[in-house]
Amino acid sequence: MDVRADSLIDWATTDELKNALQDIEKPVLMIGGGSNLLFMGDFKGTVLHSTISTIEIIGSTDDHVHVKVGAGVIWDDFVAWCTVNGFWGVENLSAIPGEVGASAVQNIGAYGVEAKDVIDTVQTICLADGTERDFSNSECNYAYRQSIFKNELKGQYAVAYVIYTLSKVPQPKLGYGALEQEVTRLGGPTLANIRQAVIAIRESKLPDPKVLGNAGSFFMNPVISELEFNIIRSNYPDVPSYAAPGGVKVPAGWLIEKTGWKGRSLGPAAVYEKQALVLVNKGGATGADVKRLADTIIADVKQKFGITLSTEVNYI
Repeated sequence: MDVRADSLIDWATTDELKNALQDIEKPVLMIGGGSNLLFMGDFKGTVLHSTISTIEIIGSTDDHVHVKVGAGVIWDDFVAWCTVNGFWGVENLSAIPGEVGASAVQNIGAYGVEAKDVIDTVQTICLADGTERDFSNSECNYAYRQSIFKNELKGQYAVAYVIYTLSKVPQPKLGYGALEQEVTRLGGPTLANIRQAVIAIRESKLPDPKVLGNAGSFFMNPVISELEFNIIRSNYPDVPSYAAPGGVKVPAGWLIEKTGWKGRSLGPAAVYEKQALVLVNKGGATGADVKRLADTIIADVKQKFGITLSTEVNYI
C-alpha cells in the first residue's frame, strides 16, 4: 500500500521509547513488520517500531528453556534459531512473516500451534506514561488470533520483549495430514524436518509478499455450532473441519472457494489463485479496494452458508 505516516520512530531500547513518548505526535500506532495491517490511507500521527533484536537464554531446567526475545526480532529468524539450538515449540510456526512483538499481540498460529502455547511473559511499555508492565500468559487473555492487546488494551502498550518457554524434549505436533505426510517424506519428525516441511507447504500455497502484495491469511477460520456444521455437511459431505472449543472450525478458505471467489478479481484486488484465504494486490490497489473485495466475499459467504467471516487483518 502506498501510504505515509506523519512520522516514524524506530526504538532500539526501552529508554529510547520512554524518551520519545515525552514529545510525540498523536495518535500513535505501534507496528511490527506491518504484515497484518491494511492501511486505508495515510496515517496522521506517529508510527512506532521496535528494533530490539536480542535473543537471550534467561533460564533453563532439564526439560525446558526460557528465552527472552526482543520485539524487533524477525519471527522466522527466531524459529530458525530455536531449530538450530534444539528447542521445541515454535517449529510449526515457521515462515510466518512479521516480528516477535507482533506474535504476542496477534497470537499467531499455524498447523495446530499458537504463540500462546509457548509464551510465558510479555514485557511492555505503557504509551501513556512510559511505565513498564509485565503481562503473564493468563493476563494476556489469549484466544484464536486474539489477545488483550488487540481488545481491552488496544493501542495502549508497546511490546518490548517476549519471554518464551520452549522444550528441550522432542514434542512434534503433526495433527495436520499434509504436514505429517511431508515430514514423513523428509525422513521423520526432527526439528529440521518439521521446519522444512512447514516452509515447503506454505510456499506452495502462499505468495511471497515481497513479490505479490498480500497480508497472508486475510480471514479467520470461523467456529460454528454442531447444528450449523451438520446442515453444511448435508449439502457438502466433503467439508473439511476441525474440533474447536465451542463447536466446529471450518476453513474460511474452503467457504470462500465454494462461493466461487478463488482466483477472481474485483478491480486491482484479487483472491489468490492457490489459496482462497489470501487476498492480493495485483498492482495499484488501495486499502479501499481490498476492503471492498473483503466485504463482498463476507456478504457472499453469509448469503450462501449463513456464516459471517471475521478479518484477521487489522484495518488502520
